[in-house]
Amino acid sequence: MALILEEAVKSATDRSEKASAWVSPEQLQQRLDLDLGDTGESEEKLLQRCRDVIKYSVKTAHPRFFNQLYGGMEPYSTAASFITEALKPSIYTYEVAPVFTLMEKVVLKKLIEVIGWKDGDGIFNAGGSMSNMYAINLARFHHCPEIKELGMSACPRLVLFSSQECHYSITKAAAFLGIGTSNVYVVPSDKRGKMIPSSLEELILKAKSEGARPFMVNATAGTTVLGAFDPIDQIVAICEKYRLWLHVDACWGGAALLSKKHSHLVKGIHRANSVAWNQHKMMMACLQCCVFVVRDQTGLLQHCYSAKAAYLFQQDKFYDVSFDCGDKSIQCSRKPDAFKIWLLWKALGTSRLGQRVERALAMAQYLTQQIKAQKGFRLVMEPEYANVCFWYVPPRLRNVPDSADFWNKLHKVAPVIKERMVKRGSLMVGYQTHKDKANFFRMITISPQVTTEDMDFVLDEIHRLGQDL
Repeated sequence: MALILEEAVKSATDRSEKASAWVSPEQLQQRLDLDLGDTGESEEKLLQRCRDVIKYSVKTAHPRFFNQLYGGMEPYSTAASFITEALKPSIYTYEVAPVFTLMEKVVLKKLIEVIGWKDGDGIFNAGGSMSNMYAINLARFHHCPEIKELGMSACPRLVLFSSQECHYSITKAAAFLGIGTSNVYVVPSDKRGKMIPSSLEELILKAKSEGARPFMVNATAGTTVLGAFDPIDQIVAICEKYRLWLHVDACWGGAALLSKKHSHLVKGIHRANSVAWNQHKMMMACLQCCVFVVRDQTGLLQHCYSAKAAYLFQQDKFYDVSFDCGDKSIQCSRKPDAFKIWLLWKALGTSRLGQRVERALAMAQYLTQQIKAQKGFRLVMEPEYANVCFWYVPPRLRNVPDSADFWNKLHKVAPVIKERMVKRGSLMVGYQTHKDKANFFRMITISPQVTTEDMDFVLDEIHRLGQDL
């Protein structure tokens, strides 16, 4: 425990320490001695193994880690994670996880209330991709309940709709569930990355004219790259018109619900049939902490997923078996992830959670203004959320007019800077292309430990690492 606290918690959140200690895969394999042998090792050697694991791992809690849609150190959620690992529960029945079973129900009820539903159901699961799979499968079951017993032969050709900016888990789920990736109709997005409602309706009519049966629309609240929010209130009107299930992938943007200032971003979400929301992202709970909730009180989750395993879900138990929640889950063994957000919520309350969201977006706005003010930096677009996308233009390219040659040269800049920053260990910021755009940086601001000085450092460090390119 002393080793964990000193090296994985304190040192990993210290700005004077590196965010990463880069070593090539070949070298790292040699340094760690990963092979497993017939005999055990001494405790002293095992502790050194643990030190090495911490040393060579990326410090995602570091104040200058901006690489993913999560980051920062959350002490209350970390404490909850330690406790659950020590207790080693599995949350499928009340008899083996009484505290965590009740806790999950309370957290689900609170999240349902925040979304704006009077009632509902839900489940914590192992990731946003899993939540989206739950949504697609549940929407299909709602549309064609015979599929549970008879399989795809019971249904006509089913089609779902999602924007070109949606998370890749939508097409993965379509492949996994037997719907087929060709039956995911990709709806065009506007310049800001938002689904175009009129294009959605056109595609629905196209699918119907082909003899297919539309059953679901996936809207995104906070896209991965641009942080765009689909116009849910317009999309839901179309879904109601054609009797389609509306799922909102709010894994990233769901936290906007906690802020009075920014909740307009998810206007209309209360009219959705289901929502995916990852508390390990903007809310900073420890990974993984992800919820799928559905606006339903008919037991739809239970009917869809129940297998009635007699060795777990006996109906003649000595307590109220409605507290046995495992039969509505795809998983059998399942960690009590709700505890990670419950303890955090208990510590901060809804108001301070909302303030965290507002602070994160204020940091994004500060960075945006600094980008506008400094030579050599160009915004891809004004941020709507905590995603700040920008190019760094080295001095030798600053007087070059925009042309195919300019963008081809600029395209090569971000990967080199990323390599240098990772090897130096000073910070981590992601980069990517988007449609026809040259590689650009995507900064994600989340952690309340991050300051305006850190924002300034990011721009200064990128310039230092790339000024010779």
